[in-house]
Amino acid sequence: MIEDEKSKRLPIALTIAGSDSGAGAGIQADLLTFADFHVFGTSAITALTAQNPDGVKHIQTTSPQNLTIQIQQVLEYFPVAAIKTGMLPTAELVEIVVSTLSELSPNVPLVVDPVLVATSGNTLVDNQAFAAIKEKLLPQATLVTPNLDEVEALGESRPRNPEEMKQSAEKLAHASNSAFLVKGGHLKGDELVDVLAEPDGKTRVFSANRISDVNTHGSGCTLSAAITANLANGDELPEAVKRGWRYVQKSLQNPLNIFGERFIRHGYN
Repeated sequence: MIEDEKSKRLPIALTIAGSDSGAGAGIQADLLTFADFHVFGTSAITALTAQNPDGVKHIQTTSPQNLTIQIQQVLEYFPVAAIKTGMLPTAELVEIVVSTLSELSPNVPLVVDPVLVATSGNTLVDNQAFAAIKEKLLPQATLVTPNLDEVEALGESRPRNPEEMKQSAEKLAHASNSAFLVKGGHLKGDELVDVLAEPDGKTRVFSANRISDVNTHGSGCTLSAAITANLANGDELPEAVKRGWRYVQKSLQNPLNIFGERFIRHGYN
């Protein structure tokens, strides 16, 4: 069989996150998004969740040993070009991720989606886990993508407007020496605003008209995965964020209709 030269050059990304049985978020959304950017997706599952877009019914956390082996098996075989983390439900699992990834080259970008609660409002990580993410994982990150509730959990006042989002993003980026993309989806109003702040002080504002009739379940996972895919493809961070942000907007503007409800359309790209 003749080997496909394009496949040989296919970038590889790793997502370390929870599984969503409803398939709109978590590992499932990440892998769909990676594929849409022509990136081969690998995964390490941190938890099995029984959920649908209305809520999370049950969470079965992966054992520390199993998560360690999952990550090791991927990294020992594949030349991973970019990594993202999502749901990390316990401090022990955060420690494993930090320890395992610390052995990688610092040139491999890491996108951290500091998941605290699901879109439905269900808590996905405990307080000790979130504290470990803040203290030990964020300093390793190339980019962190918190929503407004997660900004508050990271120690800032909850932003009430785009200017306060910018201030919080700049403070967090300076404190951790990682770039921050603060997501404003929970702000009220017809305009959707996200703010990117880099450690060197550069900021960029992304804005669009809010799309009110689409279920946004999985939008945060999709955005962080799209950025990770772009980094795996060799984009510099600002371009990776811009392309990822546009992808999510297009996916919302061209939703998937399922039994009369509209959802993010993975695969639009």
